[in-house]
Amino acid sequence: MTHRLLGSDLAADPAFLLARARAVTSGVANARLAPFQLKVRSLSVLWLAAQGFGPSQRELSEFLGLDPSQVVALVDDLQGRGLVERRPDERDRRSRIIVATPAGLELLDQALTEVRAAGDTTFAALTDHERKTLVELLTKVAFGS
Repeated sequence: MTHRLLGSDLAADPAFLLARARAVTSGVANARLAPFQLKVRSLSVLWLAAQGFGPSQRELSEFLGLDPSQVVALVDDLQGRGLVERRPDERDRRSRIIVATPAGLELLDQALTEVRAAGDTTFAALTDHERKTLVELLTKVAFGS
């Protein structure tokens, strides 16, 4: 890496730093997820489908900050692999919720081990307290106070 540019104004811009951190963390995580034929985005959908919230595709789109068509493609792929199912939403029969299958839960368990290892690598320079603070600050930026 060219450390000479760390003195630039860009290197002190929070939006740039967030984008760069995302690129670095996603790159490391995607490499660890490759054996599972997953990427960070598809893992995120599977992870949310596995936690009992029964999210709709619209909710997934809004929460993940993805275009609805991207979520449809991610769910289609996961469903085609037998990792999630679309089920009728008991709250609104016109809507469908996304739920992880037993195969999806098993794969998620294995994939999360790798993602957590990737996080340990990526965030190795931070103390536990700094990681906690980072999560708190990013939550404020991502979802408001």
